[in-house]
Amino acid sequence: MEIIKTYKFRLYPSTAIKSQLSKTFGCCRFVYNFMLHELKHKKTRPTESELKKEHPFLSDVDSIALQQSRINLQTAFKNLKAKRASYPKFKSRKNKQSFRTVYTNGNIKIDFNKRELKLPKLALIKFRDKRIFEGKLKQVTVSKDETNKYFASLMIKEEIEIPPNLTNKTVGIDMGLTHFLTLSNGVKVVNPRFLRFRELKLKRKQRRFSKTKKGSNRRENLRRQLALIYKKISNCRKDFQHKLSNLIIKNFDRICIEDLNLKGMIQNKRLAKSFHDLGWSEFARMLEYKSIWSGKTLLKAEKFFPSSQLCHSCNFKNSRLKLSDRIWTCSCGASHDRDINASLNIIINTVGTTGIQAGGDDVGLKLAFASNAIVYEARSPVL
Repeated sequence: MEIIKTYKFRLYPSTAIKSQLSKTFGCCRFVYNFMLHELKHKKTRPTESELKKEHPFLSDVDSIALQQSRINLQTAFKNLKAKRASYPKFKSRKNKQSFRTVYTNGNIKIDFNKRELKLPKLALIKFRDKRIFEGKLKQVTVSKDETNKYFASLMIKEEIEIPPNLTNKTVGIDMGLTHFLTLSNGVKVVNPRFLRFRELKLKRKQRRFSKTKKGSNRRENLRRQLALIYKKISNCRKDFQHKLSNLIIKNFDRICIEDLNLKGMIQNKRLAKSFHDLGWSEFARMLEYKSIWSGKTLLKAEKFFPSSQLCHSCNFKNSRLKLSDRIWTCSCGASHDRDINASLNIIINTVGTTGIQAGGDDVGLKLAFASNAIVYEARSPVL
């Protein structure tokens, strides 16, 4: 099966190359902002050739990168028309910088032995990564984040062999705030709360940052320190999600999850920050593409399916169940752990009663990680 994969490499440019990259970032940003201004006020759309005649400095950078800036603006307006995004905003040099170029006629070269990347109108850039891909290079996106680190994202078209299903096991996953997720076999993964654990440190840094003078070196140093903390939170969350999603994909062939109404959930002002800290949407996206690569099946329950209120034994609906009720007893006499019961109901909604498998030999799933990123609890499943 042919798939599109993206490999992200850390770049280590010299001072001269940093200057070249900065010029390319600036030219691409200028084209985007100029065209957005023209569309906003004059309702016209100039071409790259017209801009080069008016502004000769644009000829010093890759022409394909300038074309991609125009394409990015077109995509932004398409998203606006489809109500997926708000009106496009002007790009700023203070935020993340990036440009994209497309592979045509060998204009991009990668030497894995010397670990060097050659881009159009740019000198050789060193990178440090042991990964080697085999496939067709489609495009490269070079970016500079808020911490002044450089990266290259290579989009590769590859052919992969889908492995056969070996486990023949089904799992239901219920997501929550106290526990990041609860599996139908009784395993509960504790919510790591990456943002909450660093919130006090962020608060102190932000107070110091707000008292600095605009344009001063002290303000720039504190801005970078804040960016490093946010980057640390993001990296920890991604590491946790990748490890956990890999573990689930490896151990189960059919994975049943909730299709949560996240837009509605974040309207709760008391819990909105906790919902954002969890990163459920990104975790579901990881499960989705990894299940395709591994030949597994990902099933989603109905968006407003009351998984917590239903008894998986008799299908009785407990409408009076509160958020604080973690254990409740059904009228049929069955006692339920709220989260485990919900995960079993998710299986029933997506697969049916045949998907529920008795036996607690999977409890724990041999969660052996060298890192302490994943903390779990084993519970006896209620069947």
